[in-house]
Amino acid sequence: MAGPIVETQYGRVEGEARGAHLRFRGIPFATPPVGELRFRAPREPQPWTGVRQTVEYGRSAPQNASALPGMESGPQSEDCLYLNVYTPRADGGKRPVLFWIHGGGFTGGSGAQALYDGGRLAERGDVVVVTINYRLGALGYTHLPGLDANVGQQDQIAALRWTRDNIAAFGGDPAQVTIFGESAGGMAVATLLAMPAARGLFRAAIAQSGAAHHVHTRASAERVGRSLLEALGLGPQEADKLRAVPVPALLAAQASVLGDAVGGKLTFAPAVDGDALPRQPLEAVREGASRDVALLVGANRDETKLFRMGMAAHAELDAAGLAKRVRSSLRAYGADESHAERLIESYRAARNGRASTENGELLDALDSDRMFRVPGIRLSEAHGHQQPRTWQYFFTWCSPARRGTLGACHALELPFVFGTLDAPTMDRFAGKGPAVEALAGQMMDAWIAFARGGDPSHAGLPAWPAYDGARRATLVFDRECALEHAPLDAERAAWDGVI
Repeated sequence: MAGPIVETQYGRVEGEARGAHLRFRGIPFATPPVGELRFRAPREPQPWTGVRQTVEYGRSAPQNASALPGMESGPQSEDCLYLNVYTPRADGGKRPVLFWIHGGGFTGGSGAQALYDGGRLAERGDVVVVTINYRLGALGYTHLPGLDANVGQQDQIAALRWTRDNIAAFGGDPAQVTIFGESAGGMAVATLLAMPAARGLFRAAIAQSGAAHHVHTRASAERVGRSLLEALGLGPQEADKLRAVPVPALLAAQASVLGDAVGGKLTFAPAVDGDALPRQPLEAVREGASRDVALLVGANRDETKLFRMGMAAHAELDAAGLAKRVRSSLRAYGADESHAERLIESYRAARNGRASTENGELLDALDSDRMFRVPGIRLSEAHGHQQPRTWQYFFTWCSPARRGTLGACHALELPFVFGTLDAPTMDRFAGKGPAVEALAGQMMDAWIAFARGGDPSHAGLPAWPAYDGARRATLVFDRECALEHAPLDAERAAWDGVI
């Protein structure tokens, strides 16, 4: 039986019906970035004749294998610039659009991962969901003279332009686009707030466990690029030869330089290039670059526990080892490492009688705040100076996996936001039962409400006022959702003047 057919500006596509929604997978939003187009800004897709079958996901961007169960990205290819659309009906209904940018450290992930199936959100909220691929790692974020900069970010903008020009045919409203992403996807969202070419392509943004701080300077980005050239046996002036390097060799070289983080930043990440990204995103937001955009920002309480699962040495960390680790992380961030002892004692005092003060637990709390929660708060503060529609959340639901030792770790909110609690391994990671389903409903409805009106409040949650630097109103998502003012504020304040 034939599936639903939609006319795009490039040609007709045929999708499939799934329950109470339609799904279109593997729609090209750019010309394949191969050959001479490698390391070039994306170009519009070529039109086609006839009806294109869009019932299979496009291939994911080239990447090395993920160590996280359930996060496999499937088949890969440089020809990876495809998106997926989930819609209740392709009827010109002008529904709000939720546009998803996946995470994965800018080196992994895919819009096709089962965790990001947009069907449940589409059905529950009568919204349209778009998930995308973009170039990753060395192919998306190598910054060297002669190569276009930030092509991974420019891919996202190309997908947003495609959405602006075509989503009405799928029942979406191009004037009601909300971008959202987690981890590197959250950082990408915050970076788009500062990119001139992205302005006007979305009206709201959600940054989950990622903010406006993980970007390179031109100098630090080029240092990573030179390391990549060296790993491939190329000289510093031979960037043009990267177009001929086979993908497996490029991925191997990428893996060899992944530890070359500069200033605490991810090795491959957006960079301030003076053109596509003229300014550091946090500075641009503070000066009003996103004043027309509603913003929802948040983090999980125990982010870094996901990265350390199974590390026995972490549980045996002594006081000297803790101080050494904190000094090292501050040094990597370009901060004065002399703050280490004061930070540790501030956290120990703030947590006394409330939470564990074991050294390993303190390190998790310090690193989770340094990398995720505090940068998110800084983004809310910067944005709130220009735009009162700014909201903050804090996710504290604990994973039952590994006997509960993961806590409210990185990425745990994802199956709740998408309602994909039946995705592979999610029953063990997120849990199952009525309380899990209830929290998923509350989070989905908040994201849907935000996409619909720029305010995440809804009847299933406590009153949720906008965020400001005085009250710091924060909605805590947990077994019992609650509105708190300035949660864990002593820990937050300890970072003032440090980073």
